[in-house]
Amino acid sequence: MTVIFDEDKQNKRVEDLRKQEEENLAQTLSSKYGVPYLDLSATPINIDSLRVITETETREAQIAVFNDIDKVLSIGALSPQNPKTIEALDKLRAKGYTVELFMVSHASLNKVWDRYKDLSYSFETKSGALDISNDQITDFLAQVHTIPDVQTLIGEVLKMKKSYRISRIMEIILAGAIATNASDVHLEPEADFVRLRYRLDGMLTEIIEFDLETYKLLLSRIKLISSLKLNVYGAQDGRFSIKISDSEIQIRTSLLPGAYSESVVMRLLNPKSIAVPLEELGIHPRLLKIISHEMSKPNGMLLNTGPTGSGKTTALYAFLKKIHTPDIKIITIENPIEYHLPGIVQTQTDEKKDYGFAEGLRAALRQDPDVIMIGEIRDQETAEIAVNSALTGHLVFSTLHTNTAAGTFPRLAELGVNPKTIPSALNLAMAQRLVRKLCPNCKKAVALEGTNKEIVDKVLETIADKTYLEGIDTGHIYEAVGCSSCNNIGYKSRIGIYEAIIMDESIENIVKESPSEREIEKVAVSQNILNLKQDGILKVLQGVTSLEELRRVVDLEIM
Repeated sequence: MTVIFDEDKQNKRVEDLRKQEEENLAQTLSSKYGVPYLDLSATPINIDSLRVITETETREAQIAVFNDIDKVLSIGALSPQNPKTIEALDKLRAKGYTVELFMVSHASLNKVWDRYKDLSYSFETKSGALDISNDQITDFLAQVHTIPDVQTLIGEVLKMKKSYRISRIMEIILAGAIATNASDVHLEPEADFVRLRYRLDGMLTEIIEFDLETYKLLLSRIKLISSLKLNVYGAQDGRFSIKISDSEIQIRTSLLPGAYSESVVMRLLNPKSIAVPLEELGIHPRLLKIISHEMSKPNGMLLNTGPTGSGKTTALYAFLKKIHTPDIKIITIENPIEYHLPGIVQTQTDEKKDYGFAEGLRAALRQDPDVIMIGEIRDQETAEIAVNSALTGHLVFSTLHTNTAAGTFPRLAELGVNPKTIPSALNLAMAQRLVRKLCPNCKKAVALEGTNKEIVDKVLETIADKTYLEGIDTGHIYEAVGCSSCNNIGYKSRIGIYEAIIMDESIENIVKESPSEREIEKVAVSQNILNLKQDGILKVLQGVTSLEELRRVVDLEIM
């Protein structure tokens, strides 16, 4: 029998063993020197970071700079005690850099050194926006219109070489999220695969599953561009940005350790999703007229309430854009700044630097403002300063975490605000929710009958002013179907449902007595402003949303 010796195969096996021995040695030395070990073959390299030190210098010092975020350098070293290594690191520190040192193998160094030849071809990057191409994302946006488009592109990229696929997958995921107007991207590792989901119009939608090996590399890439620590397995929060055309999209990254790996959620703060004109929020014309009147007053407070993700900030931005004129000064205190408003001064809180809403509000009051917007009133100090500001000639906008407009009053009292000052300070309290809009291309009209009719009729009976029902067809409602235009979901985009209570004499009298939420609601009925249920039912009858969707968001039971 003839034995065939495969020299190439044998050489590859020897080379693999040699590389493994190098990595094992680097791991052993990392414990000796107290420096964390890192395998750069599984780590993305920020090309722009190579500009920090020349190729000649880095080879002589036996180091490799593979990341640079806000003057914090991630550097791999073959031997931390090498005099030339120490000298090179000291020079970098003298230039104002902070060094994060990792123990690496010679193979890892070679990987980085080989990338110097790519420097002339690298694209311009922005802090926190490295190793992904804005131009490539824009190109993918032209190809992505639906969820199947995202699935197809990711499937094609998974067939590419590992060295190319990670950036491409990241770019497709982001392009797909932008194209479908996703608010969040979820990457959830399981035992044998990773699940990618988008939050579309408030609901999670599964996109695709892919392998854990690819996810390991993708996770490192996400950590790098989000300014997170590569060698930490734990909860971390970071951020980065991408620029599409003339719009910059901020992305907040959250990592959570799990049973199989770290799960990732990326929240997209897309200015185009937030910049909704006041007239397109879905506020009933009668309520819109009331809000416009209250916003025209020189002082007082307008509070918007609702759970997280109910559109409160979007509404406040719309209010500010409506009242903004060159002769008034508007200052916002936010966390984070989700949309940059031209001509308006915006400041972002930072709890790590002891700059919260209360500190920001105090600082803003020294800036001679006419109008102040506070992202959220969450503590007694902020509440008291906000109320005092409204009482001393400022128009104040803010949000509270309560479920109803009536809940605003007891919530302020819980925060330590004197109930007797509330009537003089508060102009209007409103509450809102977001419901998904039926896709206009595939929604289906059905007869209103049975249990659905009972629910609708009970809510309509509570509307005292029947002129709200003029022109409303009470015989039909619409259901979701699903088509290619809405990714077969049946819904496309969202709209608000609203309620409000204005500060009139009857509300002023009862508020001073520290009433319950239910007592305030009873007194407010005389104002003839729709509540959340009533506004929602009218939108159901108008074919804007479905009864099923409204029931998901609001309890339709009549007490």
